[in-house]
Amino acid sequence: MTAGIYRIRFHGRGGQGMKTASRMLGSAFFAAGLEVQDAPRYGAERRGAPIFAYVRASAAPIDERGIIRRPDLVVVADETLIPVPAAGVLAGITPRTVLLVASRDSPEAWRRRLNLESTILALPDFAEGQDRPVQPLVGAACAGAAARLVGVIGRADLDQAITDELGHLGDAVVAANRAQALAAYDRFADQAGLVAPGVPADATRWEPPAWVDLPFEDARVAAPIIHAALTSEAVKTGAWRTLRPVVDPARCNRCWWICSTFCPDGAIQVGPTGAPRIDYEHCKGCLICVAQCPPHAIAALPEREAVARAAAGAAP
Repeated sequence: MTAGIYRIRFHGRGGQGMKTASRMLGSAFFAAGLEVQDAPRYGAERRGAPIFAYVRASAAPIDERGIIRRPDLVVVADETLIPVPAAGVLAGITPRTVLLVASRDSPEAWRRRLNLESTILALPDFAEGQDRPVQPLVGAACAGAAARLVGVIGRADLDQAITDELGHLGDAVVAANRAQALAAYDRFADQAGLVAPGVPADATRWEPPAWVDLPFEDARVAAPIIHAALTSEAVKTGAWRTLRPVVDPARCNRCWWICSTFCPDGAIQVGPTGAPRIDYEHCKGCLICVAQCPPHAIAALPEREAVARAAAGAAP
């Protein structure tokens, strides 16, 4: 009998530790004696951009390659990604897929919201606001929960994987991530083994790619005008941001060029008085300006907190 394959997909935003989560889970699978693949997939964007990472594990050699299209477990570190089509969180989900969402909303609320037959679980520890200042730790919690749900990874295997992947960052980082991962591991003790491995792919039963036939048109009509000016302005990349750079006017020394020059997206402009103005519709929250500001006049504020203050009419 051919061994099954665990297919697990992690979804999150840049800066939330999804690449690290996949590596921790992959190392834990390996420590438990399984063959493993793990890899992230993302573009050239920075903090806040949607990314995903995947893990395959099996007792037998794994011949599959590429992204996971029919996951057994989908782990979502940031619930705001679920309604974003480009993030592909729900792609390929079947009734046997387990969906784990870091959210304070109950699984029943998510089931009504998504109208899914899949089993849905909630990981509330890093919901609303709490994950922003400690983003990497949500990845450890997601890895710990996933390790418990597959039912073949022991607590010692997970502990060793955390040390192997994070040991170079120092004892304090390892201890903080270990605490979150093991807490999540223990939380789902009653659901151990809930995620079942899928069957290996059959090379004789493959799905053809989905093609869209377009009629031939004059190139001046059909060709994308990528050379036109201001084409990126309509893409509100500020929605990717999880931490917002906020300028303290009292500390700003009006040096007029440093923050605006170092901003990789040109989202900071300097006004007539020399004070910087941040375009929050396009600022991705990479926080390079925070690191470069000589008088430390720019601070990072959790995005939800900044939105709440703005709604209340308070200064950030």
